[in-house]
Amino acid sequence: MCTMIASTTKVQGAGKGSTGWFPITQATVGYDHASHCVDEHAMLLDFVNYDLGTDARVAIELDLESARALVEQLNVAIDLAERSGV
Repeated sequence: MCTMIASTTKVQGAGKGSTGWFPITQATVGYDHASHCVDEHAMLLDFVNYDLGTDARVAIELDLESARALVEQLNVAIDLAERSGV
């Protein structure tokens, strides 16, 4: 069953694909059928730059436990970065 859970936001960053580094302009986060993850459904993270074509994409599939751990570590790193004053 498709969940149709997805949201997209503009981002600024860089990703490394099969042809090297490229600027990332959009991120999509979803929960739906996995293509390569062992679970039937997974958290789907896509970092893309559609202006550069379909090869300018980094895709990640995570089980829910891994996604929660990633969010926790992102929040820790963001908090430490903000407090560092850099």
